Amino acid sequence: MRHLLRRLGFFLLTLWAALTLNFFIPRFMPGSPVTALHDRTRGKVSPAALEQMLTSFGFRPHQNIGSQYLDYLGNMVTGHWGLSIGQTLGEPVTTLIGQALPWTLGLVGIATVLAFVLGTLIGVLAGWRRGGRLDTVLPPVFVVTSALPYFWVALLLILVFSVWTGGLLPSDFNYDNTIVPGFSPGFVSSVLQHAVLPGATLLVTSIGGWILTMRNNMITVLAEDYVRMGRAKGLSNRRIMYDYAARNAILPNLSGFAMSLGFVISGAILVEYVFNYPGLGYLLYNAVQNVDYPLMQALFMLFTVAVLAAVLVCDIATLWLDPRARAKG
Repeated sequence: MRHLLRRLGFFLLTLWAALTLNFFIPRFMPGSPVTALHDRTRGKVSPAALEQMLTSFGFRPHQNIGSQYLDYLGNMVTGHWGLSIGQTLGEPVTTLIGQALPWTLGLVGIATVLAFVLGTLIGVLAGWRRGGRLDTVLPPVFVVTSALPYFWVALLLILVFSVWTGGLLPSDFNYDNTIVPGFSPGFVSSVLQHAVLPGATLLVTSIGGWILTMRNNMITVLAEDYVRMGRAKGLSNRRIMYDYAARNAILPNLSGFAMSLGFVISGAILVEYVFNYPGLGYLLYNAVQNVDYPLMQALFMLFTVAVLAAVLVCDIATLWLDPRARAKG
C-alpha cells in the first residue's frame, strides 16, 4: 500500500509539472492566435475585432499571466476546455476530441495491442528455440521493418495496395463518405477496409522491437537457476516456457507496453496525416498549424494523463506478477 501511495504522489506531481509546461510552451511558440486568425481572414477583420472574438471564445491575451494560469488549471481539472480558435472556429474542444478519440482508439489501440501480443509470442518462441529457423529469420526481418519511417511504409503500402491494384484498398479517410454512418454491415465493412493500410503500417513498424526485446529477455531468463530447477523437477517444456521463463521475461516489457498504451491516445500523427485519418494525431497537427491554444492544451493534457495512468497500471501489474516487487514494497 505504501508503494502505491508513493506512486500516486509521483503521478500527481508529474501531472502538475506537465500541466504547467503545457500552459507555458504554446505561449513561447512563434506567432499568436490573433495573427493566425488575421492571416486566415486575409485582413478583412480588424485586430481589435479578432481579439474581441478570441476573448468571447475564452482566450484572453491581455489578462495577467498568473490569472490565466489559475483559470487554466481550474478549467483543465473541471473539463471546461473552451472553444476552438482554429479551423473549427467556435466549436467546443470537448466535441472535437470526442469525435476523434474513438477513431484513434480503434486504429492505434488495436494495432498497438496486436503488435505487443504477436511480438511477445514470437519473441518467446524465438528465445526458447534459440538458433532455430524462427530465431534465424523473423527477428532480423522485423527489426529492419521497425527501423523504417512510418510515413515511408505508409506511402509504400498505398502505392502497392491502392495505386498499383486500382484501388483494392482505400487510402484516404476513415470510411466511404457516400455511406450513412451507423451499425450497418456496409458502414462497418467500409470502416474496416479503410483501417487496413494504416493499421498494417503501425503493426509492421512496431512489432520488431517487441520481438527483439522479448527474445533477449527469454535468453537471459533461461539461464537462471529457477529454470534449471524446473527442468530438474521434470516439469513439461510448455510449463517451463510460459510459467517460469516467459512470465519473468515479460516484466521488463511491461513498462514499454504501458508507455505505448499511453501514447495510443496521441495517435500516430504521421500515419493519420498520410491517410487523412481523422484521429487525435491529425487533430493535433491541425491545432498546431492554426495556433489553436485551447485545443492544443486539451490534447497535451489528455496525452499526459493517458501516459501516466498507463504507467501506474503497469506498476500495479508488476506487483501482481512479480512476488519480489511485493516483498520490496
